[in-house]
Amino acid sequence: MDLKNACRMCLFPFQMLYYIVRASLFSLLPNGRKDLSKEVVLITGGGRGIGRHLANEFAKQGARKLILWGRTEKCLKEAAEEISLSGTECHYFLCDVANREEVYKQAKVVREKVGDVTILVNNAAVVHGKSLIDSDDDALLKSQHINTLGQFWTTKAFLPRMLELQHGHVVCINSILSQSPIPGAIDYNTSKASSLAFMESLTLGMLDCPGVGCTTVLPFHCNTEMFQGMRVRFPQLFPPLKPEMVAQRTVDAVRADQAFLYLPWTMHALVFLKSFMPQVALEEIHKFSGSYTCMNTFKGRT
Repeated sequence: MDLKNACRMCLFPFQMLYYIVRASLFSLLPNGRKDLSKEVVLITGGGRGIGRHLANEFAKQGARKLILWGRTEKCLKEAAEEISLSGTECHYFLCDVANREEVYKQAKVVREKVGDVTILVNNAAVVHGKSLIDSDDDALLKSQHINTLGQFWTTKAFLPRMLELQHGHVVCINSILSQSPIPGAIDYNTSKASSLAFMESLTLGMLDCPGVGCTTVLPFHCNTEMFQGMRVRFPQLFPPLKPEMVAQRTVDAVRADQAFLYLPWTMHALVFLKSFMPQVALEEIHKFSGSYTCMNTFKGRT
């Protein structure tokens, strides 16, 4: 080993300690927030649930234009009208992100009619809430196409222009289930784990791309119709998150260029424990929290 590499190896632990301390201090101190007044924000699955709350929050925090994508025109139209009444320009387009050709076609329409998208929020997702054996094959494929592959197509459609402008942000609304799966949602767990790997790779790939950032949000169970009927044993200890809070924290994270956001913060402890605890201990945690049976009462979106 040459002297240069030996010095790097000796300095590496101190560099890591420095970055950890710096990040900890920055999290405690107020820092500057990115101005949204020139941003054009596109949100997939923007007609309802977290997507609709995200649209309202971006509008509230000053985004110049909002674009909503989804598969249900009634929901999209209602959401767009609601945002327009608040004074923010809002457009909606029917688009199934699982359909690659449709994504590319609608992306072209968006550029022609609205302009360049500078913040892409990949929020669209589905969950079927069944075991592998009980799941329909087409339903399993649908989860992977919407929750994971849909991000490939939307990001490929809009990221090149962001890189050209040296200005943009890609956001993914993921889930803590990508790192701590539960029974009864095997399609969702798998798709979100793939989605997390996609965002981790994309975030690292953007390190040398000035002006373009990434944010991945990993929330606990949210109180939306998507997970209607899901039950935990101790709701006082593990209360479902309010979608409006998730939306507010997500927009704040984008404005602060925060790469990963865990909601609530206690999810950090869950991921940390999983990294070294034996499997039998993890199983006891699942039994204690009731996650083994939390999907037994799942109804989903009706």
